[in-house]
Amino acid sequence: MRIPFDSLDKKPKVWNLAILAAVYAAAEACLLGFGGEGGKVPAELLTILFCAAAVALLLRAFLRQLRYNPYSYNTIYYSGFALFALSVCLTHIYTLAERLSGMGERDLLWSLLHASRNYLLLSSPFLTLFSAALFISNVSLIRHEGKRPVNALGMLLALLLLGGEAVLFFVRPDGSFLSELLLSLFAAGYLYFECMLLGTIAAFAIVVHYEPEKDKDVLIVLGCGIRRDGTPTPILRGRLDRALRFAREQEAAGGKAPVFVVSGGQGPDEVISEAACMRRYLLEQGVPEERIIAEDRSADTAQNMAFSKEKLAEAGLGGKLAYATTNYHVFRAGLKARRVKMRAVGMGAATKWYFWPNAAVREFVGLLTEHRLKQALVILGLAVVHVALCILLF
Repeated sequence: MRIPFDSLDKKPKVWNLAILAAVYAAAEACLLGFGGEGGKVPAELLTILFCAAAVALLLRAFLRQLRYNPYSYNTIYYSGFALFALSVCLTHIYTLAERLSGMGERDLLWSLLHASRNYLLLSSPFLTLFSAALFISNVSLIRHEGKRPVNALGMLLALLLLGGEAVLFFVRPDGSFLSELLLSLFAAGYLYFECMLLGTIAAFAIVVHYEPEKDKDVLIVLGCGIRRDGTPTPILRGRLDRALRFAREQEAAGGKAPVFVVSGGQGPDEVISEAACMRRYLLEQGVPEERIIAEDRSADTAQNMAFSKEKLAEAGLGGKLAYATTNYHVFRAGLKARRVKMRAVGMGAATKWYFWPNAAVREFVGLLTEHRLKQALVILGLAVVHVALCILLF
């Protein structure tokens, strides 16, 4: 099923999930506080129904977010936490079956407190394989590109993931409030990191494989480093060729010939600006000069988008926009475009198999350093829930 990006004008909200959570908490308090032994089965059943509803609401919000703005932190949150809600639902189906069959009788609050650790049990095979793949790709990257700290980011992430798994698998609290609280807070932090990681993988996969509609007026090509002789590097050439292929396919399908905006300034070690390099490459490929606009001031992705928007305004151009960049960069580039209120869809150019995992890790780290307030609120919410459950249980 093809999901049409930018086909909704109204941002999806999840206030209904917050209201549902409040109703669920109140109902659980009543069942556990006044229901006695007879309230435990209904409480488990209510938890299963709440989690199933949460999964449905988050997936619906995720799909609507893709149609409104796929390049958003909400895309990551909705998909990542939908997976967590699904794991909680499955866990409580299992515990309810145990209770009804007489095989066991786990306390509901303990099950909720350990939901983060249970999620790790379900996701650990994927995380282990993912970490191994990251490590292998980094070994190949270092062999091909040299020993530089930035080329070991994937290894570092793999070690962090495996280290977190080891802590949650093998460290057991000693029965005291403090030990349970500390391990629960660590699990909450790991849960957030894991949900962000899985949500980012889902968001990246969707936007990278999305093919924009062949109706674009403008194609923005984002710059990156150039060679010493002023010619494009393989990565930059890949971005240019991706935009050229799209333009030719659009024209072959009877669409208009788009204008190219080549965006990139001149670094201290570059003989010309990236924009000038890209402009020359497009001219060599037969693109008419009047269809090329050069933006040669930008030094990063945010400036690429902001200054390209200014260039388009100066030229009196607008309409439907798309941008070309490397596959690992599509999501964050779209995030920067939306920050300057430019509605553009991305297309990704392929790169070497050993290069893109480490580059994707850099993009993920970049995402973690942005929207600090929103992330702090989510982490604080998870911490408060875990602290409250510890207090109730002790």
